[in-house]
Amino acid sequence: MSDKTIGQQPVYDARKLGTPRMMVLGLQHMFAMFGATVLVPILTGLDIATTLLFAGLGTLLFHFLTKGKVPAFLGSSFAFLGGYAAIAPLLKDGSPNTAMLPYACFGVACAGLMYVILSALFKAFGVKKVMRYFPPIVTGPIIIAIGLTLSSSAINNCNANWLIAVVAILTVIGFNMWGKGMAKIIPILLGVIVSYILAVIIDPAVRTNVAASVANAKWFALPIVWENSVFHLFKSGVNTGYLVTAIFTIMPLSLATMVEHIGDICAISSTCEQNFMQDPGFHRTLLGDGLATTLASLFGAPANTTYGENTGVLALSRVYDPRVIRIAACFAIVVSFCPKFAALISAMPTATIGGVSLVLYGMISAVGVRNVVENQVDFTNTRNVIIAALILVLSIGINYAVGNIQISEHISLSGLAVASLVGILLNAVLPGKDYEFVQEEKGSTSVDFKV
Repeated sequence: MSDKTIGQQPVYDARKLGTPRMMVLGLQHMFAMFGATVLVPILTGLDIATTLLFAGLGTLLFHFLTKGKVPAFLGSSFAFLGGYAAIAPLLKDGSPNTAMLPYACFGVACAGLMYVILSALFKAFGVKKVMRYFPPIVTGPIIIAIGLTLSSSAINNCNANWLIAVVAILTVIGFNMWGKGMAKIIPILLGVIVSYILAVIIDPAVRTNVAASVANAKWFALPIVWENSVFHLFKSGVNTGYLVTAIFTIMPLSLATMVEHIGDICAISSTCEQNFMQDPGFHRTLLGDGLATTLASLFGAPANTTYGENTGVLALSRVYDPRVIRIAACFAIVVSFCPKFAALISAMPTATIGGVSLVLYGMISAVGVRNVVENQVDFTNTRNVIIAALILVLSIGINYAVGNIQISEHISLSGLAVASLVGILLNAVLPGKDYEFVQEEKGSTSVDFKV
């Protein structure tokens, strides 16, 4: 049944597997991305159905712009959680901040356009000349700071019920460390399921809430929440200061996500043993990811990013046909039209969210450390120490001391925004730059926000 071999392993041609097996493989890819993708709207207050819809549509757009060659799925990006928390934090009762979510979405939409700019730079100047401005000494500490600045929200959620939170944590760790086959690919989803079931069993309030939420939801509805979309601002009245604040707070986060994207494309290339960096090229993959992010954000969905979980599924199944990924995207679109399904996810216990996000936020910071270590950043070099120190202290210090730095009455910058800008500027002006981007699976591209 195998079409060829890579090393000692067979690689399967999806056309020879037949339609039923291709459908099953597509479902597997959908479930692989599902746990992480739906967690982002839960943590930000965005709509789950809208998220699934634009994960599917964004993936299809990406495949169109990359000539259908790259087997990548686009799901929700965790890198922008700090931006959402700064611009549109959840209200005290845990409900969405509908007044500010459209402004946060506008900032993310603008961040998506940064991909388009970088895509044009790659096309015009080549990879090495562009990437020298975004070395690991800048992106690594930024990623570390993202996880640390989010840590307090995870602890607050865990406080709702530490037993349920600990069960979620142990389940994620257990399956991630010792799981076999598909279970190892979806530890976040399994952590949510196990702790969710436990909460329903031991907590009558959770049981009642779940039953009521699912019973009151419709079987079918359009998966768009107009109040969360950027377009709603033009109906309700736009505060220009809030727009500018959202842009300056959220756009710098795209510096880390663009490097994440480059790392994921390198990893997919390595898995499939095809050079997607050259064909269709980084300029096309960045364009697809960026436009998918902008489109999703305009309609009130989270930013999209290429998903490492699905790269794991590629390695597991040995089926690299991009059509299987497109089947998964279609499944995500279909599921988004079922509000009962979204209601079941929305009723998830706070402690479950806390337990899963505690692991996730910690791993974001750990990935930043890994990024610095694997790239062998020289901390005997004074310039590198200064850059890393200022990024970490500014991002964390500003976040916990004052929240944001007020520029004017309506314009403020988050700690992450200030730290990112300072890090990029210092790296550009301080002497002693020795970083050179190398297209390989590990090393200069090692950025991955997934478990």
